[in-house]
Amino acid sequence: QLHLVQSGGGLVQPGGSLKLSCTFSGFAMTDYAIGWFRQAPGKEREGVSCTAKGGARLMYVDSVRGRFTFSRDNAKNTVYLQMNNLKPEDTGVYYCAADTFAFKCDARIRVDEIDYWGQGAQVTVSS
Repeated sequence: QLHLVQSGGGLVQPGGSLKLSCTFSGFAMTDYAIGWFRQAPGKEREGVSCTAKGGARLMYVDSVRGRFTFSRDNAKNTVYLQMNNLKPEDTGVYYCAADTFAFKCDARIRVDEIDYWGQGAQVTVSS
């Protein structure tokens, strides 16, 4: 059974930075498509940044491109989301997710469309 354990998040002022981590246990993360998603209060879960298996085809949604960076450390079985120049509209709970099958990233997604999810991390951008 794959487990995803997240860390990071918190409260930051607009323009600030945060870094999220997601550590895989049970299986090598290179066997999975991996994504970062977020859910704002009262809204559906949406994609932020995703890769295919092995880190191929890295993509970002338009709203975060140039500000967020998805990176990975295969030796630590961990992926990261560095978030810079944060805006109030970035506020929400951020989740890492993984599946052996590809999934869409540039749209709303249901929890049951991806097999494995981290526990979530709250990100609040406010002055």
